Amino acid sequence: MNRFPTLLFAGRRYAVLGLGNNGAPVVRALAAMGASVRAWDDSAEARRALGDIPGVTVAPFESLAESDALILSPGIPHRLPAPHPVALLAREAGIPILSDADLLFQAVRRSGSRARFAGITGTNGKSTTTVLLAHMLATAGIPVAAGGNLGPTALSLPRLPDNGVYVLEMSSYMLERLLDLHFDVACLLNLTPDHLDRHGDMAGYLRAKLHIFDSPRPGDLAVLGFGDRPGKRLSLLADDLAASGGRVETISGSSANADLSGAGGILRDRHGVIASLSEAPALPGAHNAENAAAAAAMALALGVPRSFIAPALRTFAGLPHRQKPVATVAGILFVDDSKATNADSASRALGCYDRLVWIAGGVAKAGGIAALAPYFPRIAHAVLIGQDAPALAETLAAHNVPYTLAGTMDAAVPMAFEQARRAGSPTVLLSPACASFDQYKSFEHRGRHFADRVHHLAAEEGTG
Repeated sequence: MNRFPTLLFAGRRYAVLGLGNNGAPVVRALAAMGASVRAWDDSAEARRALGDIPGVTVAPFESLAESDALILSPGIPHRLPAPHPVALLAREAGIPILSDADLLFQAVRRSGSRARFAGITGTNGKSTTTVLLAHMLATAGIPVAAGGNLGPTALSLPRLPDNGVYVLEMSSYMLERLLDLHFDVACLLNLTPDHLDRHGDMAGYLRAKLHIFDSPRPGDLAVLGFGDRPGKRLSLLADDLAASGGRVETISGSSANADLSGAGGILRDRHGVIASLSEAPALPGAHNAENAAAAAAMALALGVPRSFIAPALRTFAGLPHRQKPVATVAGILFVDDSKATNADSASRALGCYDRLVWIAGGVAKAGGIAALAPYFPRIAHAVLIGQDAPALAETLAAHNVPYTLAGTMDAAVPMAFEQARRAGSPTVLLSPACASFDQYKSFEHRGRHFADRVHHLAAEEGTG
């Protein structure tokens, strides 16, 4: 691995709006490759944090007529619900609005590397599948760099040699801004309602996700998740992709009818058993069986020997805030699943426990938690936090699920502990089914606060 040439983008002029976790690294990477960059963020703190960088001008945008492209941080809209004024400037100037993942692809090819690209999208499971695939590749000795939506930003990844693989988690926000990026292996894990304000409706959300399969070439692999059974829309998509000359493989965590399945905790394909998922402690539940199936399908296509898949699954450490055990306090296990920011994601965690106390709440997505009703019999007690706790409480009351309005995490953790003791529940699960921005900077911040309160409780109880 090494850096990209310092004059790779010499003579190119880029505009970058947003200097947070995505934008600031993009500015630094572009400048390091010789580009001229004009950057801006409404936050004075973000502008100061960027510092002085040769070739970078920090100033508001009045025109983009002399820019080659605009890179918007993913959270800044360029269409819905309303385009940012700078996005309108780009449209007026006729310049493309790009994801930094597209710029990475351009940089790799400009530098002469033939490294391959693997892209992973879906509503849930993207991060786990991305990191798991990278782990499988690394286990097999294949040069790999992983990033994108989960971080680090795509353009901050190093230059890989011809036999290397970039594994990129792609959000719908990133996918709707692609120009040149071509994935040799691409995966759509699943699709449930999310980000509808940004895409208008489910049809718009699907259109954004399907950009991961743009410009298929003979020999490419498209991996499609179908859950329990394939639907008509998935079958039509598979037919379209196959007609382009590429290969299509279906994956599932629960159906043995998929090309690569994790049903029953056994990972298998048409050639037979690959691994027992019971030996992969960081991948509990059918949803993680789906993630494992997706990662294995892509890994095999990218040259990982079949015999390397099982050892990689056994040694995978998992990701923070995704069903991560925090501590056991007086025999009660506390689990951090703060990444569950919608009901579908929370359902995957709830399905892993027969009896639990559930900490949920925050800013609810469309539909709230009504879709979780099949899991309500498993809940001994719910402890609710955040802005939409009263709305969640109404749903629980309608299904006779006992609950407490705790309001904050500080109150919720000891309350949940007491309710678990009373009910004889072995597990307290934080799986909020809601966004975190009413009380926290991010789901990571929420998960860290939960863990801090659990460790404080463990210290008080003299256990851990």
